Amino acid sequence: MLRAKLSVVPLLAAASLLAAALSGCSSTEVDKTADWSPNRIYAEAKDELGSGAYDKAVPLYEKLEGRAAGTQLAQQAQIDKAYAQYKGGEKAQAVATLDRFLKLHPASPAVDYALYLKGVVNFNDDLGLFSALSRQDLSERDQKAAKDSFEAFRELTTRFPESKYTPDARQRMVYIVNALAQYEVHVARYYYQRGAYVAAINRAQIALNDYREVPALEEALYILVQSYDALGMTQLRDDSKRILDATYPNSAYLRRGFRKSDDPWWKVW
Repeated sequence: MLRAKLSVVPLLAAASLLAAALSGCSSTEVDKTADWSPNRIYAEAKDELGSGAYDKAVPLYEKLEGRAAGTQLAQQAQIDKAYAQYKGGEKAQAVATLDRFLKLHPASPAVDYALYLKGVVNFNDDLGLFSALSRQDLSERDQKAAKDSFEAFRELTTRFPESKYTPDARQRMVYIVNALAQYEVHVARYYYQRGAYVAAINRAQIALNDYREVPALEEALYILVQSYDALGMTQLRDDSKRILDATYPNSAYLRRGFRKSDDPWWKVW
């Protein structure tokens, strides 16, 4: 009896393992694209992209990259995948996909579009934060994405001046420069209005040193005048006022000071 009982144990263990294996097999997801041609995968992915099903388009493009490796279709899949990731809100993944594309295919005819799309992804990611103010200390806001956007657009306009994407990229570059300069001035005003005059001077000087011929510089000079005056630094106040008078002889700030109800600070035109 004892021997018989012992002999059942291995059989039970084997049965359990077999059941587990069968259960694992039954839960394995079937790849519906297994028998699809690369062209069919591309067509399906394009349909999902067009219908706004970005979460479904991305894995199809990933499959296409593998199935059509080394072809123009695989390159197109990478570009389209980046766009789908961007539209689906996966902006960091979109930038990573574009960086990989630019590294692997530096001579591709789609490089200009890849640079443009990279700029657009970062442009929306960062400047979207400028549309409203949060409770976060304004000096802590991250401007890296906007600067990355500018660099992508600058590379595009420098390397591909005749690209159909270049005119729009140039307009976006102007906006970025204006927005970043206005941002520095906004922070300077934020500090000035709270009595942090040294901090206000530092931020106003950043705008004056880093940017040229942008509307925000008029207010930056005015903040310098007011901050130096509040600190009793009359010589620096007078020097700043002379520059303000010479550069903006009809400055509205000298007539009325800060407006109580300006347009949103990020509205630069």
